[in-house]
Amino acid sequence: MHYTGTIWRPPYEASSLLLEATAGCTHHRCKFCTLYADLPFPFRMSRLSDMEEDLKEAEELYHHRMGRRMSRVFLTGANPFVLKYEKLMKIAERIRAYFPEVKTIGSFARVTDITGKTDEELAALGRVGYDGLTIGMETADETALAFMDKGYRASDILEQCSRLDGAGIHYSFFYLAGISGAGYAEAGAKATADVCNRLHPMLIGANMLTVYPDSRLYQEIRQGNWREESETEKYREIRTLVECLKIPVVFAAMGASNAFQMQGKLPQDRGKLLAFLDDIMENTDERELRRYRESVHHL
Repeated sequence: MHYTGTIWRPPYEASSLLLEATAGCTHHRCKFCTLYADLPFPFRMSRLSDMEEDLKEAEELYHHRMGRRMSRVFLTGANPFVLKYEKLMKIAERIRAYFPEVKTIGSFARVTDITGKTDEELAALGRVGYDGLTIGMETADETALAFMDKGYRASDILEQCSRLDGAGIHYSFFYLAGISGAGYAEAGAKATADVCNRLHPMLIGANMLTVYPDSRLYQEIRQGNWREESETEKYREIRTLVECLKIPVVFAAMGASNAFQMQGKLPQDRGKLLAFLDDIMENTDERELRRYRESVHHL
């Protein structure tokens, strides 16, 4: 298989066939991100010939050796949905040639990846199986988005994800607790809930910011331009988000960046999630939480 560098996927894609469509990130400027630092280039598209070789290899393994059918393919890379409509359609065609049983094709996506596609193209992509995108929105806090150099505004999240809703393409959000900085956590959570409440994400997955020395954000902290939230403040931020979300959605914190993992459906599990978060804040020492943060060697 043509895998390049560390392969990242959401926890819920564990049973999907991982097919490399891109490597690296087209944006590659977020101040907190070090995920693709091991690559010798910022971004690269996979050749269709390489993807076809990988599909042949996977077909031999799953169909002929294991007798297993695949219902989902996850395209790897930071944001494969940036690829042009025509290439995404060709990829779907190749996938179906080797795995006709595949029902859906997912990937990571940036908000800006949606912008370059017409409503008609989005609808067509949905019809051939593109569904269940994972979007690293991080926050809808305008100040944090600008400072972290995310490359879009809260209004862009609302506009572009509304277009996915209209095209029938489902999506999940990754939220990054801590991105607003010390003193602004709850305001950032409220701003994010306000945007999410006007959209239809399937899942909101909370992760916690870990600042690494090789990030641009680390240098901003050293220069006194930004202050990191305490670990307890991050949990208070997540609590505020859970409290303010009014839409039916799965809320989860399942990644390695979370010292305590949780999952529930809103609104019915709101009380249990809030009680769980209250227990963490009341009974877990900040120093213990900080020790865990320092043990997280990568997201």
